[in-house]
Amino acid sequence: MAWIPAELKEAAEQVNNGEMPVHTVRTLLSWFHAQRRGSSIVHMIRSALSELDLATEPDFRFAWIDSSVGIARKKVDSSKSGPSLASGSPTATTTTTTTTTPDPGVPVQASLGHVIGTATEGAEARLPDDPTPRVSLLASANRSPIRIAPDAALSEATTIMMCNDFSQLPVMTSEREVKGVVSWKSIGSRLAMGQSCKAVRDCMDRHCEVADDALLFRVIPLIVENDFVLVRDQTKKICGIVTTSDLSDQFGHMGEPFLILGEIENHIRTIVADKFTAQELAAMRDPGDSTRTVENAWDLSLGEHQRLLQNPTNWDRLGIVIDRKTFIDSLERVRRIRNDVMHFDPDGIVEEDMDALRRFVAFLQRLREIHPVSSQIIP
Repeated sequence: MAWIPAELKEAAEQVNNGEMPVHTVRTLLSWFHAQRRGSSIVHMIRSALSELDLATEPDFRFAWIDSSVGIARKKVDSSKSGPSLASGSPTATTTTTTTTTPDPGVPVQASLGHVIGTATEGAEARLPDDPTPRVSLLASANRSPIRIAPDAALSEATTIMMCNDFSQLPVMTSEREVKGVVSWKSIGSRLAMGQSCKAVRDCMDRHCEVADDALLFRVIPLIVENDFVLVRDQTKKICGIVTTSDLSDQFGHMGEPFLILGEIENHIRTIVADKFTAQELAAMRDPGDSTRTVENAWDLSLGEHQRLLQNPTNWDRLGIVIDRKTFIDSLERVRRIRNDVMHFDPDGIVEEDMDALRRFVAFLQRLREIHPVSSQIIP
């Protein structure tokens, strides 16, 4: 039987009374004493929801962490419950500047041009447990963009872009109606050709948009090619704009822990190198991986190095006058963080863990400067 927090039990009571309680994904995680959607937490939440015959709409696993999800009775047949959260085979891309308000009876593609990952395109192709990252996971895809009307003075658009450090503005007549985009590129190209630009409509370019449930990795080339994409939600509203700058920030945030962990492991290997024989290092090998060849320090995992250095005799052979217990405790925390990082989840790691990695790698860098322990070159 799954553990069920009191807050979820209260939500279940509300559902039984015909209500649909709405909470952010972050709030749902807090009920389970979590800050991020690691695999074990996701399993725990899904088990608790299943125990109460509940589900979230949309699925909490695929929504942006600060977006709202409703808690409702689980549908018996998800294939008949309405549009999927994402399409299975998104295609094509750029819309024209003469879009019209979608007719409720017409597929999105007919009124908006081809849009990646629409609710109507290939909706039945997505499996219920598809973990593929979606555009909706990005924070910028969930913030309604500042927009400008086509008849506005161009000076108003440039002032807004300068004040907010924007490169472009969507040109819109309503939250659903997009006429195009005005950007420094669109303005500059027209001025270079000697055209007069007084109103925003004089300098508009075509825009590119995707559905919020589009596959993130299929959208990335579009963002790189067009500098940005507008994001349209399931109610057909423009719910966000994702730029190349947003991608840089997102993947920088995701990539930093991998880079720091790699540096930490190489520092540890450098410390250990030349201090132990191949046989001594091989003895530290995980018993469950006894066939793996271990010839030097670079063949050991972080956990195996930790096991090696926990032995006071082995520690003394390093010739480093620092406290072994403090070092091993720090290394243990790094190992736990590493396990979380390698079990990738859409929310990355918490800032507290990120700070711990930064501090430990800075310590190792300082240690190497003060006390060079090996001249062996990292292979």
